[in-house]
Amino acid sequence: MLDLLVVGERIAVERKALGLTQTQLAQRSRTSRATITALETGAQRELGFNKIMAILTVLGLDLRLTAANAGRPTLEDLQRERDR
Repeated sequence: MLDLLVVGERIAVERKALGLTQTQLAQRSRTSRATITALETGAQRELGFNKIMAILTVLGLDLRLTAANAGRPTLEDLQRERDR
């Protein structure tokens, strides 16, 4: 299951790759810089769908729905395998 921490980490990577500051991303997505900071650092536990979508849209990202697991290992599965 994808959690907000993983989404926040990806947002940080994409924001930096695009050369945007947290303030610029906040302005463009009509959220606060504090929200962006909390999201990227994992301090944000909940965030509304519309806010997430606004942030992802600015970064050129989207969410995709697929069948759960679809026979593929999850990130957690891969991490456990690596740690063995």
